[in-house]
Amino acid sequence: MRADRLVSLVLLLRQRGRLSAATLARELEVSTRTVLRDIEALSAAGVPVYAERGRHGGFALLPGFRTELTGLNHDEALALLAAGSGRGEQVLGLGSALASAMRKVVDALPESHQATASDGAQRFLVDPETDLLSRRAVADEVPGATMVEVRRAVLAGHKLRIHYAATGQAPQWRTVDPIGLVTVRGRGYLLATRAGADRTYRLSRVLAAEELPETAQRPDRVDLDRIWRERSARFLSDDHLTVLVRVNPARREELLDTVLTVRAEDPDADGRPRLEVTFQDSRHAEWALWQLGTDAEALAPQSLRSALRDRAATVAARYGDAS
Repeated sequence: MRADRLVSLVLLLRQRGRLSAATLARELEVSTRTVLRDIEALSAAGVPVYAERGRHGGFALLPGFRTELTGLNHDEALALLAAGSGRGEQVLGLGSALASAMRKVVDALPESHQATASDGAQRFLVDPETDLLSRRAVADEVPGATMVEVRRAVLAGHKLRIHYAATGQAPQWRTVDPIGLVTVRGRGYLLATRAGADRTYRLSRVLAAEELPETAQRPDRVDLDRIWRERSARFLSDDHLTVLVRVNPARREELLDTVLTVRAEDPDADGRPRLEVTFQDSRHAEWALWQLGTDAEALAPQSLRSALRDRAATVAARYGDAS
């Protein structure tokens, strides 16, 4: 909304001083022409913004100008800034909204606390992309328009129609009753029910979504933490195939894209990741590991090793006779 953008523009100028139209456009994710129109609107509304010409010119506010926002104490602002350094907002499509909110948090502080809070938040790192073993966690990517529809349905309590690509199946349209959204290690999930049965959908596999006008069948109050624990425990107890696999680090993410869960991970003697993962069944596991060729080795169970060996022998026999 334009009103929110105008507030964000003022806060950017207050906190960072003189900025060019190009920099403002990049921060606000709009065109430079839109920024210039917004500057004109602010001036007409009495906000003391002025332009400085020249090579290092840009737009700035008159010294001492301050917006009227509800204040926070130092520790409250620091907590919000630190929490905002995680990557969950990217999974849920809230990155731009978070950046705008953080600017408002800083501006709400007394001037004497602004610098110390911002500096303190820089000394906290929440959920980095890599851990001490250099294992990189790549966040799921969900199209913005799809995420907006999912989020709207969850918050409004409306039914949701999703085009979902389950593992090993052709995409299908499903109508669900959304309960809530969960992010875990850079991956997002939609908790829902379908025809009264519990369902958990990975957001990166939602190809399209449509909020429906009908009211969702769900309780008024919800404990997502409890629901997630229960579903996780039930999921792990299902009759899935557990596989111990060693994989080339360069193709670790490809492997993780095909598994159901990762139960454990440790570096092998040669530095390669050794993972304990689960697949739907032996057929699923054989298919997934075959895609990785010699970059992955199933260490257990022996039945899977035998199946992969037999498949390789069959392929070798087919192509072994040059005549």
